[in-house]
Amino acid sequence: MLKKLVATSGFRKVAASLLAAYFRLVHTTCRKIVEPADFIERLNGPRPLIVTTWHGEHFMVPFVVPSPAWRPTAMISRSRDGELNALVAEKLGAETIRASGGRSGEEVSRRGGVRGFVEVLKALQAGKAVMITADVPKTAKIAGEGIIQMARRSGVPILPFAAVTSRRRRMARSWDRAAFNLPFGRFVTVFADPIAVPADADEAMIEAKRLELETTLNRLLTRAYERAGGHDG
Repeated sequence: MLKKLVATSGFRKVAASLLAAYFRLVHTTCRKIVEPADFIERLNGPRPLIVTTWHGEHFMVPFVVPSPAWRPTAMISRSRDGELNALVAEKLGAETIRASGGRSGEEVSRRGGVRGFVEVLKALQAGKAVMITADVPKTAKIAGEGIIQMARRSGVPILPFAAVTSRRRRMARSWDRAAFNLPFGRFVTVFADPIAVPADADEAMIEAKRLELETTLNRLLTRAYERAGGHDG
């Protein structure tokens, strides 16, 4: 009976409302640190960007955008967990695209990756910032090629960042060892300069950009946790 209750849309909507309220509490009660401090101002207002971080470090992503004018569009998987994540993101002001990448053609098709790719391109062409996790489920912190191809096809640069809190609990049984953020600490966001992918990039260039993104995200995450302090609980 409990499993059936949890699977209902009504339960998920209530859970999403509670989680959205909780993450607002985390954001409100944390001291904000942004590095570089003037990075958002340097972006010169809302514009098309492919904004990315790692799975497992994504719960506070809706609070990275500086104002409602930057209302993001988030690509979120079709999985059961993804459905709840999408509902929470929408309650926190984001639009959503339900799709994710994969390591084979069959996997990409099953996860809606082709349709998602097209929808992301349309959102970028409409001037929106799109948030995508760089790693493909279920291989944590290994950048996928899909995000590089999106940047190549769209001509829009990739903006890597890390967003962490000093107080957190690590979900050790999840494939991405997700960090569940806690209130009354520090909320640190660290950005890197956007990564552009040339429209004529060949396979070697695409792989080089993939590795650049992967290295950059790992560096940002290390730096963010250095600034935040604390420890995994």
